[in-house]
Amino acid sequence: MTETMASTWVNPDLGKTPEELLVERSTRIKTAYAMGQPDRVPISLGLGYFSAELAGVSHADLYRDWDLQTRVLVEAARRYGPDETLGPWHDPRPSTTLGDRMTRWPGWSLPDTSSYQFDEHEFMKAEDYDAFLSDMSDFAIRTYLPRAFSELEGLQYLPPLGMSLFGYYNIILGLPAVGAPPIQKALAAIQKAAGEQAEWIGMSVAQAQALAAIGVPPVTWLGALTEAPFDFMSDTLRGMRGIFLDLRQRPDKLLAAEKKVLDFQVDYAIATCRMLGIPYTFIPLHRGSDGFMSIEQFEKFYWPQLEEMQLRLIDAGITPVVYYEGIWDQRVEYLARLPKGKSVGMFQNSNMKLIKETAGEAMCIVGGMPNSLVRSGPASAIREKTHELCETLGKGGGYVMATYVNELEGCDPDMVGVWVDATKEYGVYR
Repeated sequence: MTETMASTWVNPDLGKTPEELLVERSTRIKTAYAMGQPDRVPISLGLGYFSAELAGVSHADLYRDWDLQTRVLVEAARRYGPDETLGPWHDPRPSTTLGDRMTRWPGWSLPDTSSYQFDEHEFMKAEDYDAFLSDMSDFAIRTYLPRAFSELEGLQYLPPLGMSLFGYYNIILGLPAVGAPPIQKALAAIQKAAGEQAEWIGMSVAQAQALAAIGVPPVTWLGALTEAPFDFMSDTLRGMRGIFLDLRQRPDKLLAAEKKVLDFQVDYAIATCRMLGIPYTFIPLHRGSDGFMSIEQFEKFYWPQLEEMQLRLIDAGITPVVYYEGIWDQRVEYLARLPKGKSVGMFQNSNMKLIKETAGEAMCIVGGMPNSLVRSGPASAIREKTHELCETLGKGGGYVMATYVNELEGCDPDMVGVWVDATKEYGVYR
């Protein structure tokens, strides 16, 4: 790395065309992901609701005005010049249209200045395991969805999905049942939400094109979204209380359920990545970190399934981009067993030096900059920390600079600039 003094440093992006910058930045990220050593440490700038703060508007305003959202995202990308960037998460409308009971959004179910929240429920009861394992599709459509989405309650009145195999005698002769008002209400809500989701996808494509026009790629890893099988069973089905009771009261059923959700998630991820042409699957982890379960439980209920998921994706030519939320200091040795250069690890509160020393030969590491430091500075401390991260985590390549959560909500705009510039200054490979 270089230790060029700030007084003599010149931004290396100056004078380059958007086309040149787009190629350089995309190549920089992909090289680091593959454990290579690019020209310098790339920086991933997840703005999140920071973009609202830059514009002086509420979080809800970004969702209500897509032109504003895109304009602010492009202005921020032009100001800071990151190697990839991302604005606020998703669009509240499809969720609210379906009566989603598990999410809360600023301007809809939360105050305008709040942030997106996940509201956990026990939508699957302990006594539902047999039905879940017997016919997951039927359970999902006729039991789970009516519980999780208020506007889909009518789906509980559908005939058993297996009756569709009866062909004409069920599909055609059974149409009057599908015409029942509760079912029609649910189908209308699905159709409306699908249209809203399509509008959001169109907006996202337009944002990506606007960013590309100034030489900044959108985030690379937004292909398919899956979860560790244990998290899948916990987050949207059993909830934290229910899943940890299952560890002791029904471990065999939990393991059987994990196997099923592992299989169909892998199939889904492969199909989705191939359809989109994006060879990355994002896997956010929620329950596997230090303190949630013992190592014995981790080795039985969490890691084997997560490892198999990653290996199967890798075999299909897909790179798992895994967000190791929380602290993984006691579990880092498991990460070191993954195939070299075939996965990406984003880290929140782990000991980053330990991660680099133990798993740095296996995976690209993303993260390291404390959000608290970029929130308040001072600039000298930010530059010092950035230099440290480039020298330690960036050694030999395979590193992407980012904050702990890859979002910047509440950060100081000037301190963000100091951090980005310091990364470009100190992160040069010689």
